Amino acid sequence: MKTNKKEYFGILKDTFDGVTATFADGRPYEIEEALAETAQLFLDRSARGGKLLFIGNGGSASIASHIAVDLWKNAGVRALAFNDSSLLTCVGNDYGYSRVFEKPIGMFADQGDVLIAISSSGCSENILRGVSSAREKGLKVITLSGFKGDNPLRTAGDINFYAPSPSYGHVEITHLAVCHSLVDAITDKKQGNG
Repeated sequence: MKTNKKEYFGILKDTFDGVTATFADGRPYEIEEALAETAQLFLDRSARGGKLLFIGNGGSASIASHIAVDLWKNAGVRALAFNDSSLLTCVGNDYGYSRVFEKPIGMFADQGDVLIAISSSGCSENILRGVSSAREKGLKVITLSGFKGDNPLRTAGDINFYAPSPSYGHVEITHLAVCHSLVDAITDKKQGNG
């Protein structure tokens, strides 16, 4: 099967253009304002000793790791992703895969931390349970989801970013771009450029 480059990138552009942000109750949030407020939340929590905790499966786990490293390396913000293979296989074996994020968040998250939950479908049970664990500990939650507009993750965060596409590739690329825009904004601000 051949992929039509123009069509693929056209759909990707439409996905980028269609990114929305909402509050937990579903009210729309101006995307620029949501990005600015998320970046400021990350900076404020970091300044008070808080951590940014990332969770995701598959490609979303790669985004989580990538952005966590960029945040601590480039912006000096404490960030980590819960996707170490020993952690995942241990918790998955002992408690079930649905709890692979819930358990470490319960153990390592502190009030004042922020959870960033990334899921293309917005329906992954382990991500949703991780969000519930974060809520129980009083964390702020940022979500990134895609696929169906009524996915449960889309209303689970304080700020929710949504990429309107049924394609993993388009959603993951869009999520990565949203995350990189946050890293760049934070890095610029810390360097006195923002």
